[in-house]
Amino acid sequence: MTDNIYDKYKALGIDKRIYDLCDGEWSGLSDRFKAIDDVSEYNQLKVLASFQKNHISDAHLMGSTGYGYTDIGRDMLESVYADIFNTEDALVRAQITCGTHALTVALFGNLRPGDGLLYITGQPYDTMLDIIGIDKNKEAPASLREYDISYDQVELTDDGEFDYQGIRDAIKPNTKIVAIQRSKGYATRPSLSSEKIGECIRFIKSIRSDLICMVDNCYGEFVEKDEPSDYGADMCVGSLIKNPGGGLAPMGGYIVGTKKCIENASYRLTAPALGKEVGASLDINHSLYQGIFLAPNVTAGALKGALFASAVYERLGFLCTPTRDEERYDIIQSVTFGDPDRVIAFCEGIQAAAPIDSHVLPVPYAMPGYNSDVIMAAGAFVSGSSIELSADAPIKPPYAVYFQGGLTWQHVKYGIMMSVQRLYDKGLISL
Repeated sequence: MTDNIYDKYKALGIDKRIYDLCDGEWSGLSDRFKAIDDVSEYNQLKVLASFQKNHISDAHLMGSTGYGYTDIGRDMLESVYADIFNTEDALVRAQITCGTHALTVALFGNLRPGDGLLYITGQPYDTMLDIIGIDKNKEAPASLREYDISYDQVELTDDGEFDYQGIRDAIKPNTKIVAIQRSKGYATRPSLSSEKIGECIRFIKSIRSDLICMVDNCYGEFVEKDEPSDYGADMCVGSLIKNPGGGLAPMGGYIVGTKKCIENASYRLTAPALGKEVGASLDINHSLYQGIFLAPNVTAGALKGALFASAVYERLGFLCTPTRDEERYDIIQSVTFGDPDRVIAFCEGIQAAAPIDSHVLPVPYAMPGYNSDVIMAAGAFVSGSSIELSADAPIKPPYAVYFQGGLTWQHVKYGIMMSVQRLYDKGLISL
């Protein structure tokens, strides 16, 4: 006789009270899930149209070695990305090691000594701090600061809006790139919609049309029907082991934008005069093509999981950003616990729900690029992939955890249940 669904959850360690709590929240999200599916369908058709427009065939799924000259699969994949993001050109490479590296390539490729970089969403993600050289009391070898590139930032307003007057005042004669971080990073501020970013880009261009507007697009791809590049961003930058890789990309990053910006970035990634002409794809083209094809659906599952997490943890009395009722512009869900033990227990639950390394216990650790100990939970098929079920948190006030990913919605649902189970087992919540 076939077991009912709870019997399966019970066998995986979920208490009936926790199952009932979570299942009750899930059943109230059907309208929101339908809206997510509608966006996913739109984006799936957009991706399919790009494949068909570019006449993708078996030959493009093959790779190259050595210098990578005449790698038609690599080159056509960049045309696919340019079409999807509505840009003139794209740089999509395995040689880009992560999102932070993609941002570094974009910045160093398009800034010169004496230029200025302006972030208008406050301080960027932790791993960018030493790349920029923000702390002038700290050595920052090979940073932008060491190349005489100045840095300024404008905070968002208290309600998460762009400070337009502050932006106007901060733009200096040497300012060349204005950077926008779409996702919240390790902050509890709202993430930003493509439309809102576009409104700010129009404002910036009205002040000086020559300014380059760059968007850190990590975690935001395919969450909406439009991307920041549809609203005039000169560059959008991200990682292939996040949304656009669809869980299949084993590595890599992307930069999409104007032809000049991409050309400059390519010279930084490889070498001047060589640019996009070199860079072997080895045998990963197949995974990158299939990953971007699956990305709209995988992103939708992760988005459902983030929404479900906010519903459950709001029910338990915790501050969630965004709330279950707010619109979503990335796949990140933050839950503020105000207590390091709860943060650690949450991450232990996510790790215990993983298909890979579920037996491993995550612990806070001093990781390179971060200014505090960080705990990371990720039992992923691709190491470090945050489009797969994962969670991470800096161990510092306000003790908020950042949850994202999930290759299937069903897996995310179980992961959230397991996180609640671990908090309950440790006596850190009551039901």
